[in-house]
Amino acid sequence: MKKSLLLATLLLSFSTVPVAVAEVLPEFDENEPAVTIRQGKKATYYEYRINGQLKEIKVEPVVGKTYYLVPTDEGEFQRFDNSSLMLPKWILFSW
Repeated sequence: MKKSLLLATLLLSFSTVPVAVAEVLPEFDENEPAVTIRQGKKATYYEYRINGQLKEIKVEPVVGKTYYLVPTDEGEFQRFDNSSLMLPKWILFSW
């Protein structure tokens, strides 16, 4: 009798627990700028793509200064100290 009462109590308590509902994420738009972050042993890499084309790679090494790699027409990368991309930056909060 005690086991069935305990079981009924447990079942009733689970029925009042709210159920989380997953939201459907919007589809990925190829025309939107995309950033892919890759964690390596010696650095973190941020790949910036616009319309699916790689425009720049930001490299944040564990030791040393951050630098940027920009692909050239020959298929190689040129190193810069500053970013050459003009990415939108919004102020979310200000007070």
